[in-house]
Amino acid sequence: MEKQKFDSFWYGMFGGVVGGALIVSLIAWGGIYRTPNSLSADGVNRTTTVTLQEDSAIIKAVEKVSPSVVSIVSTRNVRSLFGNFEQTGAGTGFVIQANGLIATNKHVVSEQAKYTVLTADGKSYDAEVAAVDSLNDLALIKINALNLPVVDLGDSDALKVGQRVIAIGNALGEYQNTVTTGVVSAMGRSITAGGSDGASEKLEGLIQTDAAINPGNSGGPLVNLAGQVVGINTAIDLQGSQIGFAIPINSAKSAIASYLASGKISRPMLGIRYINITKEVAALNNLSVNAGALVVAGDTPDQPAVTPGGPAAKAGIKEGDIIVSIDNQKIDKDHSIISILRKYKPG
Repeated sequence: MEKQKFDSFWYGMFGGVVGGALIVSLIAWGGIYRTPNSLSADGVNRTTTVTLQEDSAIIKAVEKVSPSVVSIVSTRNVRSLFGNFEQTGAGTGFVIQANGLIATNKHVVSEQAKYTVLTADGKSYDAEVAAVDSLNDLALIKINALNLPVVDLGDSDALKVGQRVIAIGNALGEYQNTVTTGVVSAMGRSITAGGSDGASEKLEGLIQTDAAINPGNSGGPLVNLAGQVVGINTAIDLQGSQIGFAIPINSAKSAIASYLASGKISRPMLGIRYINITKEVAALNNLSVNAGALVVAGDTPDQPAVTPGGPAAKAGIKEGDIIVSIDNQKIDKDHSIISILRKYKPG
């Protein structure tokens, strides 16, 4: 079966996690349902009222968040056989601290380049990468500014499938603060996101949405109708129609708190390599369970199953062991080791 390809415009390597890509099946309905020809006046009025209320909520949410959304432009000099040239890229971010701290995707600022931030009021600032998250496609950048409008961070755990959401970003790197709407299509998705160079990163626990997420939108906010940021737009399915993915904001909150407390993003680690156990993996390896994580070594001697001297080694974990839960949280297709660890602080 041909694997789905996801574009997150990310160009670095992610180490230590082995997993499969999300495969999405789409079923086209063969018929058209024809609605009744007659509608009562009350039905029309109710439909109009609900539509107007939703439109009003979307407008208010956009007005609340848009002043905090920024465009990020990268510029770097590239040498080639045909001479030197300047290469530019674009992404999106949003202000989380009034003193110029901005959240975006790690893949937006993964290269050695000069970064410029354009705020919603048209001002331009030089930006520096402040910190990157080892467990997520998250980075924090800093500009020298004061009294910037900040976003309100919501609760992504409260999201429901079918709930209306709004994506805001620098669409195609040209259209600043473009707004698209859609719904939460699914929660807890896992994908392998990669760029055109073949590098890839396993992303887990994502929000799936049909709100259009275009190149340049990466790092922008996914917003609920209350005007709260509930996700960070990160990837699109190039083969799917209107299939986008966002990092739940709750998985980024601990990283942001870590940076604010210490000036860096510190994440807990186990020091293991593993594969997620499915029914197929269980059958192939004659395992007694159909969920959890199987501790395995990599393909080369420098990829041990358990890092010597690491937390897992000290706890007595060894190659071939199966981890079924962490702190009473079961490990399954919706709760991977990585997604569980994101909720904890080191120590």
